Amino acid sequence: MLAAKSKWLTPAHLAGAGALILEPIDTSLEPRIIWRYLPELRQIVRQPNLGYDLPASYSDALRTVEDFELFSGSPDTYEWRLLGKRELYIPYNAYRAHSSHVEVEEIVGAQHLNPALLRYELHRVWVVEGKPRADGRHVYGRRVLYVDEDSWQIAVADNYDRAGQLMRFGEAHAVNYYAVPVLWATLYTMYDFGKRRYLVEGLDNERRAARFSDSLDPREFTPNALNYYVR
Repeated sequence: MLAAKSKWLTPAHLAGAGALILEPIDTSLEPRIIWRYLPELRQIVRQPNLGYDLPASYSDALRTVEDFELFSGSPDTYEWRLLGKRELYIPYNAYRAHSSHVEVEEIVGAQHLNPALLRYELHRVWVVEGKPRADGRHVYGRRVLYVDEDSWQIAVADNYDRAGQLMRFGEAHAVNYYAVPVLWATLYTMYDFGKRRYLVEGLDNERRAARFSDSLDPREFTPNALNYYVR
C-alpha cells in the first residue's frame, strides 16, 4: 500500500485544499481510496474512485490522473510491450532548478521551462509501450515510457492520441538525495501540444528540502490526520 498526502499553497483560489490517497499495490483487486479536504466547505469528503484517463484535479485538464509522476496507476488498461533498450538524452541532475537560490518565476516560462536551469544527460533507457486494451476506451491511443536504467524511474513519457499524433510529452527532472540514497524528481512537466500549454508540478526550490523517514506512523495517513495536515 502506498499512502500520500498533499496540500495546495498557491494560487490563492486553491490554497488550503488537501488530499489523502491510499494506493493499493494491485488496483485491479481493490480501488484506490481518496479523501479531499475542501476549504470552502471546511470538511473532508470521500471521492469516488478517481483514476485512469480522467483529468487530474487542479491540472486544468493538462494531464490525466494516471499521468502522475508520468505514469501511476493500474496497468490493467493497457497491453504492454518491452521495445528494447536505447540511449536517450533525459533530464538528470536538475540541481539548478532545485536550488533555493532560484525563484519559481525564473524557472517557469510562457511556453516552456527555462533551459538555462535544466540539465540533460545521455543515459541508457528501457522503452516500454502501452496500448489500451480493445475492450476499453482511453484518451490515449498509445503511450511510450522511457525508464532510466540506473534508477528504474520513468524519465520521459510520450503520450499519443487515438489518431496516432503526439498529444502530450512529459519529463521528470531528477536529483540525487545521496543520504537516503534515492533519485527523485524535483519537478515534473507535461506539455500538451494541442492546447499549446504545459503543466509544472512539484516545484520545491522555494520550500524546505524533502525529508525522508523510515519510521512514519500509519496514523498520519488517515482522514483525521489530513484535517490537521492542511492547517
